[in-house]
Amino acid sequence: MSEIHKTKCLIIGSGPAGYTAAIYAARAGLEPILYKGQQPGGQLTITNDVENFPGYADGVMGPQMMQDLDKQAGRFGTDLRYGVIEKVEFSKEGGTHIAYDDSGIKIEAQTVVISTGAAAKWLGLPSEAEYNGKGVSACAVCDGFFFRGQTVAIVGGGDTACEEASYLAKLCKKVYMIVRKDELRASKIMQQRVMTKENIEILWNSQTEEILGDGENVTSARLLNNQKNESYEIAVDGFFVAIGHKPNTDIFIGQLDMDESNYLITQDNSSLTNIPGVFASGDAQDKIYRQAVTAAGTGCMAALDAERYLVEREALIDA
Repeated sequence: MSEIHKTKCLIIGSGPAGYTAAIYAARAGLEPILYKGQQPGGQLTITNDVENFPGYADGVMGPQMMQDLDKQAGRFGTDLRYGVIEKVEFSKEGGTHIAYDDSGIKIEAQTVVISTGAAAKWLGLPSEAEYNGKGVSACAVCDGFFFRGQTVAIVGGGDTACEEASYLAKLCKKVYMIVRKDELRASKIMQQRVMTKENIEILWNSQTEEILGDGENVTSARLLNNQKNESYEIAVDGFFVAIGHKPNTDIFIGQLDMDESNYLITQDNSSLTNIPGVFASGDAQDKIYRQAVTAAGTGCMAALDAERYLVEREALIDA
């Protein structure tokens, strides 16, 4: 028989959303259990300088910020657990929700806060998989150090690509940005950062056909100019992918309402999902802003919504 743990509030996932939900839920006396997931701390653990989160006047390293939030959540009594929730059985009537972790423990929760975040997308090229870890990466902060003084390429035109290109420019001799269109999707401040760096060259109207190498390491990339319909090669030592993210919501398919990209759908001005007692926060439900501060805000909303839900349910029972 599986070991059974009971809680008023189960939080699936960490990051700014999960940790903030934990802080609020713990302070409200919900005695939350938080599972940190496959990437404890979320995407910010692979982000270098965080300069736009309130309270850090001089900026902060992403991993340090997540350690601070982890410590704060623990201070108020959150049961912080390493591990992954692999299966959920939500009660459509708003009764007890069931979850199973990767060690076989069964969790019975009165409310559930989802903060599973999103994962990096890949181009899907065979050579991308072949050279993953041999010059191909989706994390400039993790792997940029290995290419100090060398030439690299990064795919993407959004804020993430610009941020990582700026980071790589501090380490690398040359950074090519491969952009499919003739403009960047990034915010103006991020565009300005890459445009003003002398060692960043933007390759407009270009897309990757193949990543080339010698079997051990990346040596170049073959690109297609989609305006001229001409292929050309650039010599690079590293190849970084920054084209977006996929929400980590697969285990909720068939139970929670999602959009066409599998982002969780919440009711207007709330964190409520279509299942009573289940709330969504952070990048698992936000494909527009995707900022640490907005994720933290929705984590707060989810914890407050969970607390109110429990109070209202208790009032109905007492009535």
